[in-house]
Amino acid sequence: MVRFWLGLTYLLARPLAAAGVAPGAVTAATVVAAAPVIPAAWAGARWVLVCPVVVILSGLLDNLDGAVAILRRRVTAWGYLLDSATDRVCDIGYLVAFWLVGAPGELVAAAGAAALMLEYLRARAAGAGHGEIGVVTVGERPTRIILAAVGLAAAGLLPAHAGAAASAGAAATLTVCAVGLVQYLLSVHGALTAAAPDVPGPSAPAPGETGG
Repeated sequence: MVRFWLGLTYLLARPLAAAGVAPGAVTAATVVAAAPVIPAAWAGARWVLVCPVVVILSGLLDNLDGAVAILRRRVTAWGYLLDSATDRVCDIGYLVAFWLVGAPGELVAAAGAAALMLEYLRARAAGAGHGEIGVVTVGERPTRIILAAVGLAAAGLLPAHAGAAASAGAAATLTVCAVGLVQYLLSVHGALTAAAPDVPGPSAPAPGETGG
């Protein structure tokens, strides 16, 4: 699923990069595209069908900015920071949509906490020297985007069961993020432990150096 998503992203990014589109413009478009998800979910009924379209579109745009930056060789620290902030805003928006459609607040909050923790640990691991992506977990953002789109689409198609569909989407998000957390922790623990320098322990006193 993640491989397909990333392949589609780079396929769409190539013409944008060739046209000279700035990565920052794509990032701004991501926020604009994601904005309707909350009012559409709040409106309810068939309006909820707007949500999966918004989720997929904004999710693609979010990945496109990074792909365009790489293809145009315009990767910057500021762009990375802005992209990460945009990701989190969109993630929260998708989860709020689940809640507005009828998923329990506690379930949505737990799913959000698990997703944010996974991304937080990845950022902290990078700061600790684990700069590589490392293991690709089942809880990666492309998976979460697809789950949000499917859950909200089901809620829109089945208004009488919208709450159950939204709850299933939130529960699936929580599950993949929880499993992803375990996967990532195991991976990064092994990598950081192997890379850590040996810390010498206290040396034994030489003969004649004991106090007394």
